[in-house]
Amino acid sequence: MGEVVGLDAPPCRTVTAAEVAHLHEHGWVQLKRFVDPDVLAPMLELARERMGDDADSNPLPPQLEQAVAEGGKGLDYFNAQLAGGLRDPVVRPLIDEIGTSARALLARRNADGTPLGVRYYQDLFVPKLPSAKASRHGGNGPTAFHQDYITFAVDRTGGMTFWVPLEPYGPEAGTMSFVNGSHRMGVMGDYTTYGDGDALTAFPELQHLEMSDPIHYELGDVTVHTHLTIHGAGANRMDRPRWAWLLVVQPEDVCWNGAQCPNFDHSAMTPWEHLNGKRFPVIGR
Repeated sequence: MGEVVGLDAPPCRTVTAAEVAHLHEHGWVQLKRFVDPDVLAPMLELARERMGDDADSNPLPPQLEQAVAEGGKGLDYFNAQLAGGLRDPVVRPLIDEIGTSARALLARRNADGTPLGVRYYQDLFVPKLPSAKASRHGGNGPTAFHQDYITFAVDRTGGMTFWVPLEPYGPEAGTMSFVNGSHRMGVMGDYTTYGDGDALTAFPELQHLEMSDPIHYELGDVTVHTHLTIHGAGANRMDRPRWAWLLVVQPEDVCWNGAQCPNFDHSAMTPWEHLNGKRFPVIGR
């Protein structure tokens, strides 16, 4: 893929005070016209190069290859592919600019009163595949309502996910809904512990909270949710993939909590060690 160079404008705008307030009140926020659409076109091209036009032609990771050999499949809700945005000339500038807004959304301070920074944690292409078609990777089902926090093996809250659709989408594509205020209810376990249900059945008190409608995204719109926010999505009812890229960020002072985690190599780390260095750089200004 050819590099995009010479862009005069930043790849995204910064968040407003009203958007920061919405995130803290509801646990999520939609950022309208946040990313320059001209940045998203080469990102979609990159995703298709990596995963195929069907979003199902990328190699099976070893653990999924074993599962498929045993008659299983991958994640129900999307086909995840590491994007490697820190090394990509198109994606890295967007990551750095998003870091500035992530710091504003986190709204934490150091002891000296300066704003606490945020660290890059992971970025992924996450296409949801059409529900009416068979899939090698899985990824063609609904997204059960869940909370992200426990999956990241970190010792403190404050992490967020920026969910960036690479085309305009509405509910027929399986876009997300959020349970307003659920981020105030604490840690609610891993989705694999919910049996045949989801967070809404495991924690009936959530049903007393208001749920957002499935989000409509124009190209350049983004949603951000905290890792304590309960969210889910329907199946993709289109006849093509729902392409999206997500960026996960964590507070600058975050530590590994010692739990096994497939998201990063912790073989040479000790529990409660800070995430730092090239693997988890501070992003933004």
